[in-house]
Amino acid sequence: MAADPRLDVITIGRSSVDLYGVQVGGRLEDMATFSKAVGGCPTNIAIGTARLGLKSGLITRVGDEHMGRFIREQCAREGVDVAGIRTDPVRLTSLVLLGIRDEKTFPLIFYRDNCADSALDEADIDPAFIESAKAILVSGTHFARPNTAAAQLKAMRLARAAGRRIVFDIDYRPNLWGLAGHGAGEERYIKSSDVTRSLSAILPQCDLMVGTEEEMMIAGGADEPLEALKAVRAASQATLVLKRGPMGCVVFPGAIPDSLDKGIKGPGFPVEVYNVLGAGDAFMSGFLRGWLRDEPLETCCAYANANGAFAVSRLLCSAEYPTWAELSRFLKRGSPHRALRRDETLNHIHWATTRRPEPPSIMALAIDHRAQLEKIADDAGAPRERISALKLLAVEAAAKVAAGRPGYGMLLDGKYGREALFRALDHDFWIGRPVEEPGSRPLEFEFGGSLAVKLMEWPVAHTIKCLCFYHPDDPPEMKARQERELLRLHDAARTLERELLIEIIASKNGPVDDRTIARVIERLYAIGIMPDWWKLEGQASEAAWGNIARAIETGDRLCRGIMLLGLEAPEDDLAQAFALARHCSLVKGFAVGRTIFVEPAVEWFAGRIGDGEAVERMAGAFSRLCDLWRDSAGQKTMFKAGKSSP
Repeated sequence: MAADPRLDVITIGRSSVDLYGVQVGGRLEDMATFSKAVGGCPTNIAIGTARLGLKSGLITRVGDEHMGRFIREQCAREGVDVAGIRTDPVRLTSLVLLGIRDEKTFPLIFYRDNCADSALDEADIDPAFIESAKAILVSGTHFARPNTAAAQLKAMRLARAAGRRIVFDIDYRPNLWGLAGHGAGEERYIKSSDVTRSLSAILPQCDLMVGTEEEMMIAGGADEPLEALKAVRAASQATLVLKRGPMGCVVFPGAIPDSLDKGIKGPGFPVEVYNVLGAGDAFMSGFLRGWLRDEPLETCCAYANANGAFAVSRLLCSAEYPTWAELSRFLKRGSPHRALRRDETLNHIHWATTRRPEPPSIMALAIDHRAQLEKIADDAGAPRERISALKLLAVEAAAKVAAGRPGYGMLLDGKYGREALFRALDHDFWIGRPVEEPGSRPLEFEFGGSLAVKLMEWPVAHTIKCLCFYHPDDPPEMKARQERELLRLHDAARTLERELLIEIIASKNGPVDDRTIARVIERLYAIGIMPDWWKLEGQASEAAWGNIARAIETGDRLCRGIMLLGLEAPEDDLAQAFALARHCSLVKGFAVGRTIFVEPAVEWFAGRIGDGEAVERMAGAFSRLCDLWRDSAGQKTMFKAGKSSP
């Protein structure tokens, strides 16, 4: 007797890296830049169901190279059980190039000749893994080759023997059955008695079968959808789900009626069609969310139709499928936009619920300083080029303290810290990287030119850090100019999918009380700026931190949190600031710089200490601050509301 399943569904078959042409409205031949995402029908569904709260697993093969590792790592980040993903030591990972010509034309090219997922075979099917799921999903495309068909058939036998359910996604791609040329990747239907015959043995074994009208026609061997459904029903007692594009879907749990309109339906969601590729996988993900939890078929249809609506309104496949938080809000409140990709509320929920995971606390050594280090170097008569070497030593110091443990980070710049940024990658640090012109007020961005073009060159894991000297009582002209730049930055960060940290310093430009920083935060949220992180000065009272917490919780409950800055305060003062900040649960760590590096930097540039001692002194100061931060968790009760910190 098989044990109770720990997974809801395991999907089996294709995996690929999809390269989507970013330019819309042109030929694939003319597209110049591409966005990368995980693709392949079963892989999309594994990710899509995981995002909707199901426990999913995947059986596929990937290459022993960068694209294969990308698929594995992304699936793991999404919460997909990757135990069934095998690394093929010989073959490459499949690739797909896709584009949007117009609302009806979506050219695509499959690079799948002797690729890893096409080599899936019976040896890749682990009986214990199959038995660990409530259901398995097989796809029609993987019945096109003898080896992949044998793998899926073995999985079906094992699932049936264990009392599990079998889901069949017909997933008909004529050119992957050898019926169309390489350039006909978007062709959806070519009649073939050979394909129908191959699928006929599958139908009786299925509990749920999902397909478009054309896919039901190939499965049933009929030229008209209703007759195809009747032919499929004659061979199978599965629940049949007919996808009808903009008309939603119709479900037939029993006998096929004399009209397609007499099946079970759910609400439809008319949206602008932007890209239909991958919409069927989103639809299946939504349907399975309900079906595997035994919800009414009308509810399953609603989930499926809504999930598909998100997919057709966005560019990418799995990367832009909604999460359960997104889908729930849409089903409850709808959207004022037919083009869902323009709904900023939904987009923010999507972004915030699909970000890469971060440790619960981050302790960062900040050495993104430029002007301050230029002055230290100039005062010592040292060439400014040496600043880059000091930043490399700071990476060494931070790594010495972190010792491979999570929860550590650095702030580093691209002007003097380029090599340091490369080396920081070796230590898996959280990285924040500045964009502002040092000391600028009103805010200006460093290096000029196009901000978005420069950010495109950054690794996706780098967090954009922007320091803004902003006071809520600034003159209107100053506020307007700074807010315009912050809005421009926020738009670039979201468009390019980079996390954004906004650092606010108000104390240098006006009086500060318990409401000052909260007012800044409230204002920026009100104009649509929703950073992933805030970086804030230490506050003078518990009340001030309480006001900040309420401002953030009201403006964005999905905010990652706050990092504390240091402003070159002595360690004793920082200890008190840390303890007071602990009253605010949103404060997740610190990013302190000059307290750590100024004294050793002065000595190092002057030639009074060498590299080794500079590293030791920076590491010692950073380590002491990390200890103070950890110790402050138990000291917060020492500081009463209203008592000032230095």
